Amino acid sequence: MQLGVVFPQTEIGADPGPVRDYALAAEAAGYEHLLVYDHVLGADPDRPGGFTGPYNHETLFHEPMVLFGFLAGITERLELVTGILILPQRQTALVAKQAAEIDVLSGGRLRLGVGVGWNAVEYEALGENFRNRGRRVEEQIALLRALWAEPTVSFEGRHHSVVRAGIKPLPTKRAIPIWMGGMSDPVIERVGRLSDGWFPQYRQPSELPAGIERVHAAAEEAGRAPSDVGIEARVNLGGDVGEAAALANEWIEAGATHLSVNTMNAGFTSVGQHIEAIEQFKAAFGG
Repeated sequence: MQLGVVFPQTEIGADPGPVRDYALAAEAAGYEHLLVYDHVLGADPDRPGGFTGPYNHETLFHEPMVLFGFLAGITERLELVTGILILPQRQTALVAKQAAEIDVLSGGRLRLGVGVGWNAVEYEALGENFRNRGRRVEEQIALLRALWAEPTVSFEGRHHSVVRAGIKPLPTKRAIPIWMGGMSDPVIERVGRLSDGWFPQYRQPSELPAGIERVHAAAEEAGRAPSDVGIEARVNLGGDVGEAAALANEWIEAGATHLSVNTMNAGFTSVGQHIEAIEQFKAAFGG
């Protein structure tokens, strides 16, 4: 089981000092990966037509790919994970290039979690179609993998056309892991058929086995080994650390192969408090 932390994206602020301090503290505590949420734009609730959602234009989000370029230079072991990058609102070839660059600069420490998102405002502003995002993401994954594997690619799909072109540098692994987030039936089928792993959004460990069973069935249907699909759960910190550690073990017993601990929305007002929380959890959880 691999243990990581959720980067306190919305609470860490814009000063690079606390960003650096948090990443180095997570690595020093023995965590194995750092997971980062993604949003490009926040909408003003007073915009024409209104807007409701868990965040708005005042919520701070560091851009994951740029952030990983910074973190690649200051960390040595942490796997850098997007959880998730909203892939269909981005140009596929550019994501392939950015991901390859992070992989090279970090020494092969990128895990690319992708999903389709929910915020139509972002899609509109970025010039992408919100309505066909589910259909496009499969083609995007195929093109990403092709661009990472070969010096030049010829690819003709419904939404992409590449004629004898490629990226350089290629990633060190030539097959950056692609994980997926989402809970709908099409997503779960897609995870089993295409993905290297899944970020489920269940609230209780008891819900996880049924979801894993569906993912594994889709993997077997596609001729894949179910063990090829990782499962990452999440535990929120802020209360009793012993209870959080016990909950983490429940997720593992339910089938999680990876686990991230999240300190956001716990009432912390400084990066030091976030760091103290993940250090306390690591001590309570052990190896």
